[in-house]
Amino acid sequence: MMKRVRIGMIGSGTVGSSVLGLLEARKSLFESQGYKVKVLPVLVRDPSKTRDNVPLGTQFTADDKVLEDADIIFESMGGTGKALELVQSQLQDGKILITANKAMLAERWDVLKPYTMNGQVYCEASVMAGTPVLGPLTGTLRSSNTLELHAILSGTCNYILTRMEDGATYEAALAEAQAKGYAEDPPTLDVAGTDAAHKLCVLARITVDPNFAWADIHTRGLEGLSSQRVLEAVRNGKRVKLVGSIVPKNGQWHATVRPVLLDAEHPLAQSASSRNTMLFHGDASGIVIVQGGGAGGLVTASAMVGDLIDHFAGVTGHQPSPEATRVPQNHTPEVFAEL
Repeated sequence: MMKRVRIGMIGSGTVGSSVLGLLEARKSLFESQGYKVKVLPVLVRDPSKTRDNVPLGTQFTADDKVLEDADIIFESMGGTGKALELVQSQLQDGKILITANKAMLAERWDVLKPYTMNGQVYCEASVMAGTPVLGPLTGTLRSSNTLELHAILSGTCNYILTRMEDGATYEAALAEAQAKGYAEDPPTLDVAGTDAAHKLCVLARITVDPNFAWADIHTRGLEGLSSQRVLEAVRNGKRVKLVGSIVPKNGQWHATVRPVLLDAEHPLAQSASSRNTMLFHGDASGIVIVQGGGAGGLVTASAMVGDLIDHFAGVTGHQPSPEATRVPQNHTPEVFAEL
């Protein structure tokens, strides 16, 4: 017998509208898993606003009581205020949350940690959009103790740096990223490195310490980085990338986001345009590299809908490390020249 599932949607921006389209396109797949999916009226700030990129017949509402009728919540509103208020009440009722909201996960862990620990929260899209890293880290790679982790986590910054290598000014590259829908509005969180830091904080809790503090992520973005400096790096066989790292340092785990110089042959340097890359080094797994799309509405939506498919298959949400990972004493992590 087909099980009916009601989806409560919060937000219908670039990501939310892509989720709506993908939910419609994958109905037959859900049915093959035994589920009949119904999307309730989408919760938005302004229901009267014209929205072109949504399935025909999609309804909208500003009344958050619509979420009371939902079984599963998709959140793509973003931010740490109203979004948290809305999802917290639903999580308290035992509902499942699927979110791409890295800021909420990083900064309001005090609220979300209990629900994440018990598997109610799916958040693959919060780190590298449609590229799966949380699934492998909470699954296959959990048998390995972390030695170090490095990642390019901002598709926006990666796009900007790639265009600057082509000779574009920082301002022109940023404008292009905004036009393509890679940069958030306003783009401050992206270019300041805060967006990447939010994602690195999620990774730190997954891999080394479930209580890793948001305040302990050291962050420096692209501000002040000139096109001349980027082009000089290219002439010297290097590439400039905004890299987030989790490494052992002085007996503790240290997490930082900053622009660095990489050899052109380095795996992280191969991450071009809006793509993201994660390099995980575990004591049993060795080095594992994952690369893929890290920005864009449909790319992000693919991970969120993928989380729903996992839930239907009986896979629990992305749980953090159950305890702090031992800091390796005899491992020297890779060091990059910082700009």
